[in-house]
Amino acid sequence: MLFTNQGVDYSKEIKSALFGVAVGDALGVPVEFNSRQTISKNPVTDMIGYGTYNLPAGTWSDDSSLTFCLAEALTHDFDLNVIGQNFVKWTNENYWTPHGHVFDIGIATRQAISRLAKGEKPELAGGFDETDNGNGSLMRILPLLFYLLDKPIKERYYITKRVSSITHGHIRSVIACFYYLEFAIQILSGKDKFEIYNSLQTDISNHLTSLAINPTEIAKFDRLLKGDIAKLDEDEIQSSGYVLHTLEASIWCLLTTDNYNEAVLKAVNLGSDTDTTGAVTGGLAGLLYGIENIPKKWLQQIAKYNDIENLAERLNNKIASH
Repeated sequence: MLFTNQGVDYSKEIKSALFGVAVGDALGVPVEFNSRQTISKNPVTDMIGYGTYNLPAGTWSDDSSLTFCLAEALTHDFDLNVIGQNFVKWTNENYWTPHGHVFDIGIATRQAISRLAKGEKPELAGGFDETDNGNGSLMRILPLLFYLLDKPIKERYYITKRVSSITHGHIRSVIACFYYLEFAIQILSGKDKFEIYNSLQTDISNHLTSLAINPTEIAKFDRLLKGDIAKLDEDEIQSSGYVLHTLEASIWCLLTTDNYNEAVLKAVNLGSDTDTTGAVTGGLAGLLYGIENIPKKWLQQIAKYNDIENLAERLNNKIASH
C-alpha cells in the first residue's frame, strides 16, 4: 500500500508532531511514577534532568522511541512487518534510543515484542485481554496520521486497529488510538479544538456503532463522546498507565490550556505516568500550535534533535513522492 498525498508538503506538521511527542515525553521522564501530591509540592515548570532514571535533560523514553520506530517504518511503504521488526530492533539493538539503551518499557509492549521476535504475525502479537489496555499503542500511534489522511473513515479505523494490535489488540486500545488519530486529522484540517471535540462525538460514535462494537466498550468513552470533559476538575482526571486515563487526560489538557507549554506542563504535573501523558498531550498540542510555538530552549535540549529532524524530512519526502 502506498501513500497518495502526492506533492503535499507536510514537513512542518510532521516535525510539530514528532517534536511535540518528544518534548512532552522528556518533560515527564524525570518525574515518572511520582504522585500528583508529590509533584504538586514542586511542580515541573521547565525541562529538567536526572530524577527517576538519572538521565540528562532532554532524554525521551519508550513513547518517543516507538513513535520514531513507526515513523521510520512509514518512510518505506506501509508494512506491518517492518513496523514490528523496528520494535524488535529497538528492544534488542537499542534502535532509536536517546543514549544507546532502552530504559523504560511497558509489560504488554515487552511481551508483544517478544512474540514478534519469535515470528508471530504483527497483527496478532499484541494482547487481546481486557487487562492488556495500557497506553503502549496510544503513545506511539501519531505518525500513522500522515498515512491515513486521504483515506475514508472505515479504512482509517481498520489500519489503526492493525497498527495498535502489534502491541495492544483489545478493542479499547484500538478505539483510543482511533479517537486520537481522528482528533489529529481534524487539527490538520484547520478546525478549532472545541469544534473538533464536538464533531468527534458524532463521527466516532456513529462509526463505532456501524461496526457493531460491543456498546459496553463504546460506553467506556462516554466522558469524551457524550460529556464535556473540559468542565471536569483536575481531581476527576486520572493519569495512570491505563489507555483510557491517558487519552482522557491528554484531551482534557489540550482543551483547558491555550498553548503548547501550558498543555504539556499540565499533563506532566498530573503525576504517575508523566512521560506518556506528556507525550500523548504533546503530540496533539504540537500539531495544534506548531513547532514554532514549542519553546526553543526545550527543543535545543532534546536528545538526537538532528536525527529526529532528518526522520521528519524523510517521512515528508515519502508522502510527497507518491
